[in-house]
Amino acid sequence: MAWLITKVRKNNLPVTGFMWLYAILSVYPLLWMIFYSLKNNDEIFVTNPFGFPTNLRFENYASAWSKYNVPVYFMNSVIVAAATVVGAIILAVMFSYAAARLQWRLRGIAHTYIMVGMFIPIQVIMIPLAILVRDFHLANTYGALIVPYIAFNLSFTSIVFYGFFRSIPNELEESACIDGASIYRTFFSIMLPIIKPALATMVIFIFLNSWNEFTMAVILITKESLKTLPLGLLFFQGQFTTDWGAMGAAMTIASLPTVLIYMLFSEQVENALTVGSAVKG
Repeated sequence: MAWLITKVRKNNLPVTGFMWLYAILSVYPLLWMIFYSLKNNDEIFVTNPFGFPTNLRFENYASAWSKYNVPVYFMNSVIVAAATVVGAIILAVMFSYAAARLQWRLRGIAHTYIMVGMFIPIQVIMIPLAILVRDFHLANTYGALIVPYIAFNLSFTSIVFYGFFRSIPNELEESACIDGASIYRTFFSIMLPIIKPALATMVIFIFLNSWNEFTMAVILITKESLKTLPLGLLFFQGQFTTDWGAMGAAMTIASLPTVLIYMLFSEQVENALTVGSAVKG
């Protein structure tokens, strides 16, 4: 038996080597950004552009945080991303439940209407969107970003939730109805816990979309105190090109929330891949 395991391991050696190589290539850009944030300009461009920093210059983080308005950009991104996640999740999950599990007139048309929104490119609606934001007096407010972000994430999020709700057996709702549960009790106590993996997946998806979004932000936000991190990093590059280490530190700070969100919800995302078959089983 031992010789068989050894043989299998030997046969898998090229595959194992390839997987290790792929893993290193995938992780290296993140490591490079961290290395970059701990170097000075000389190391970044001349003496050591790709290797480990010779001296760990943590003062780059203090400089980025204290001198270059990064806290304001960071908090603006947190507010916009958090509000977008909450708004999009609430609207999408309620609509998906109504479209997937309830019987009402024009249900199919409403579902199709929401799906069509997923195929509209953002460049097509930029001018009408700017006019709407102006007419609703949302220009240079958090609402100028939060409302469009929710609208653009609603289609895909609704489709994902719709698929999960459709995979749940009707017997669960029938049992709840026999026990006297109202439609709201059934929704909050039975349906939502079942689709928890889908909720976690979409929290990550929507957060990443809104955290990294740039096109709408650059058009709809011109006020310095309301700029998000992608906008701030753009002007950061233009004004402080002599301090590349601090810029690398700002980019690393901007990446931390996305890594943290993924670590918190990664287990639920993995469960989302199997929850459908588990429910049916």
